[in-house]
Amino acid sequence: MIRFLAPWWLLAWLPVIAVAGVYVWRQFRQRSYAIRFTNVDLLRTLAPKGLGWRRHLAAAAFLLSMVALASAMARPSVDRKEPLERATVMLAIDVSLSMQADDVAPTRIQAAQEAAKAFVDELPPTYNLGLVSFAKSANVLVPPTKDRAAVLAGIDGLTLAEATATGEAVFTSLDAIRSVPADGADGAPPARIVLLSDGYRTSGRSIEDAATAASSANVPVSTIAFGTDTGVVDIRGQLQRVPVDRLSLQQLAETTKGYFYEAASVGELKQVYEDMGSSIGHRIEPREVTQWYAGAALLFGLVAAGLSLLWTSRLP
Repeated sequence: MIRFLAPWWLLAWLPVIAVAGVYVWRQFRQRSYAIRFTNVDLLRTLAPKGLGWRRHLAAAAFLLSMVALASAMARPSVDRKEPLERATVMLAIDVSLSMQADDVAPTRIQAAQEAAKAFVDELPPTYNLGLVSFAKSANVLVPPTKDRAAVLAGIDGLTLAEATATGEAVFTSLDAIRSVPADGADGAPPARIVLLSDGYRTSGRSIEDAATAASSANVPVSTIAFGTDTGVVDIRGQLQRVPVDRLSLQQLAETTKGYFYEAASVGELKQVYEDMGSSIGHRIEPREVTQWYAGAALLFGLVAAGLSLLWTSRLP
């Protein structure tokens, strides 16, 4: 979509419109004179032959060239997406024991690792990416970095532990985001937390407190409820059901203006990550296209000159 960075210069169209109006008025005036001309044979001798409507083409091309020049003065531009150099994404992955359930083949944790690595590949290289794992507590495995190899190695090295500290994962991710260097910019970097979990919080600060902290920091938290309600795990010789806590994860996302997703298979999880990767951390930057309008003005001017020379042997 074309927009103008200096729209007041579009007032330069007014004299062009005035010239066009005078041209039209002159054509009607000449026609009225012609109708009153009594010597038809002499009129046929004086009037150009065979041009008809074509005699207006040179004038139209000339007027279009002036319109294009007037538009160029208003600095036309098109918007384009550019990744932010300081944009930061924190990937928080649940490594509680429930992630060993095999209701998602081969297991929840292995499927999560595979899809997370696909997500890493989707992100533009200019983004900072960090990795947090959480069970009874949350730990920054990889601080925000552009080193994708370090993040991939961290994902491969995930190990399971007891409990689920979902709120702590958000607080730890926020601390990691604050550590991103300012690089001369003002304020915190644009950031988002992508949190994957399959179970209920059993440890650490509440999800509600985490949502409040993320909202205050203006960091959306997008959550993925991963797994099925039929998942079970063997913990110390006993089978325990490990259903997914969709409600808490959805409320966390909605409170922080993030997005909530459900993924019950590795294919669905990959799709979620791909969708996120295409929408995180962009800004709209105007790109001036004044040269397009100047080029159009030159083209229309040349057409006007060529047609005028061809049919009237003079420049417009």
